[in-house]
Amino acid sequence: MRGGGETPRERANKRGDAGDEVKSHNYEVQIDWTGNDGHGTETYRAYRRDHSIVVAGKPQILGSSDPSFRGDPARYNPEEFLVAALSACHMLSYLHLCATNKISVLDYHDAAHGTMEETADGSGRFIRVELRPKVKISANSDKAKAIALHAEAHHKCFIANSVNFPVEVTPGAVETA
Repeated sequence: MRGGGETPRERANKRGDAGDEVKSHNYEVQIDWTGNDGHGTETYRAYRRDHSIVVAGKPQILGSSDPSFRGDPARYNPEEFLVAALSACHMLSYLHLCATNKISVLDYHDAAHGTMEETADGSGRFIRVELRPKVKISANSDKAKAIALHAEAHHKCFIANSVNFPVEVTPGAVETA
């Protein structure tokens, strides 16, 4: 299961042309750099990469860059957030589909893995993310359907539809309680 093909905008335009309603959702996020130690960005080593992420009415998240880029390893970094967003979006799409298809999910765990490549000029990009969900369902749920719904969840995942690298879903064995 992979992202790719048409861009999200092309898909949205097709849906709009077909007469389907297209809804816009907006997200406000505030990022504040907190790593100025008195000298700003005077030199590469003169500042911390620490920042806070704030969404109105929610707890603050403390972020930094990846430790490879002089970040604080005790804080979350943007690369982890991207992998987490893909994993959480798939899970939420999957749980919704299971609920509407009479599959009772009792437990869900994903050990997601992302790979980013850094180039010689200091830029980089993600080249793939693999989601590896393991699910436990009730004994009276359809195991084959539970496995098959991962493909549909991937197709419906907002975040996977928004990235330009492959997102592979490799479901583990579905257990029954």
